[in-house]
Amino acid sequence: MKRIFPVLFLITSAALAQPVVPSRTVAHITTYQPPTVMDADRLKKLEAAFPIVEKLYRERAEKYHYPGLAFGIVVDGKLVYSGGFGYTNVAKKTPATAKSLFRIASMTKSLTAMAILKLRDEGKLRLDDPAENYIPELKTHKYLTADAPRITVRNLMTHSAGFPEDNPWGDRQLADSDADLLKLIEDGISNANVPSFAYEYSNLGFAMLGHIITVVSKKPYQQYITETILKPLGMNDTQWEYTRVPADKLALGYRWQDEKWLEEPLLHDGSYGAMGGLITSIDDFSKYVALHESAWPPRNDTDNGPVKRSSIREMQQPWTFSGLSAQAKNSAGQVCPTTGGYGYGLGWSKNCTGQVGVGHSGGLPGFGSQWRILPEYGIGVIAYSNLTYAGLGSVNIAVLDTLVAIAKLQPRQLPVSSILAQRKADIIKLLPDWTNAERSGIFAENFFPDKSVAIRRNVVQELYAKAGAIKHVSELIPENQLRGHFLLEGEKASIDVFFTLTPETPALIQQLDFREVSK
Repeated sequence: MKRIFPVLFLITSAALAQPVVPSRTVAHITTYQPPTVMDADRLKKLEAAFPIVEKLYRERAEKYHYPGLAFGIVVDGKLVYSGGFGYTNVAKKTPATAKSLFRIASMTKSLTAMAILKLRDEGKLRLDDPAENYIPELKTHKYLTADAPRITVRNLMTHSAGFPEDNPWGDRQLADSDADLLKLIEDGISNANVPSFAYEYSNLGFAMLGHIITVVSKKPYQQYITETILKPLGMNDTQWEYTRVPADKLALGYRWQDEKWLEEPLLHDGSYGAMGGLITSIDDFSKYVALHESAWPPRNDTDNGPVKRSSIREMQQPWTFSGLSAQAKNSAGQVCPTTGGYGYGLGWSKNCTGQVGVGHSGGLPGFGSQWRILPEYGIGVIAYSNLTYAGLGSVNIAVLDTLVAIAKLQPRQLPVSSILAQRKADIIKLLPDWTNAERSGIFAENFFPDKSVAIRRNVVQELYAKAGAIKHVSELIPENQLRGHFLLEGEKASIDVFFTLTPETPALIQQLDFREVSK
């Protein structure tokens, strides 16, 4: 499977902690209000961008000689626009559509990881279990050093088991039997690193996860994933073995060579299918993308998906990091430093604007694919092509940038919690003189020892003098349930008021900062 993420990733300390998964609904704050989309007309605004999106995909297909391309846009859990160009079968000129079934290569990995988390949630395994508990052949594995930790299930999910990057070797193992996989392990695996040390993209690691699913569920991993994830989502056309796909729906794979398309042989399903064997359509896969979108935001309503929302959010967190790509550019060609990471079968990135993207690319002889969502925006894109290692990541980023820009999309807005609103009102009452502040009961025990009331009074009164008469107090902008800021808008300047609360109940003010904001 073609490598799609930066080479070096360091394991975070968070990876050492095994999440505690409750078997029941936990005690919670029933008055919690989740972030919400404020623009009720955003879908209508998005529609104006659809012709441009189609043009971006068409130009990509023409420039790089894609035999066929299919794409889809998923907004708030619904496939709102889809299309296709070219052919899934060049000789027969079968049109590529949203119903065409493409092999999606490494996009399969997140379904394998999701199945592992489902088994974890059912109490049937732990992510920090040694992988050899489920693959006894690993007990004889010779590690690189004497102090190397044993390979865990989590290491396999995050490409940190110490195995070497195995592209393009892994692409040709797709049809290997389970016996072939176990013999490979038993005969010995070469090490690139010690486990839990560095990111190294490993298709072999995900083949092992497929075997673990089979051992733990007592069903072939394909059957377990189909029965517990695909079917509940209504992904009824999705298959693992290409011979089960109707010929008029199956996308054949090609490479562009000597100014013509040459058909790539399709490999049968096997032990490595867990790393990249799934065959699906835009229509079907959009339901899986919708599941990932539906995990956001955390909320109190009924959780009735095939996998817990919290586990899906866990998948989307960066468990390994690549650091900062300082010269990364956005789709407009502007420098926009970006950090990258890998979750559980999913890539993760955060750009210079703070925008988070989650998804995965895929590449096999004959195919290239990519899906990507912006979790805080509730929007995602999917694209497939039947050309060897067709790169669709950059065009998908351009499509998302175009949709966000044209529709002026904003991330979900977090409502102000009742305690933040109360503390804002408390602060306003005290200003600018801080009368009886020490006896008000709203400040934490650290507050005045950190800085006396006299010093705080002088700072605020000087700012009030510069701002002039306060004409308006702005709405509070929350960062979370216990931190936020607002503006005191004066005749000549404004004052930004930032505060953060303690973990106590009721939460008290532990930090309160003021700064001048020029008009």
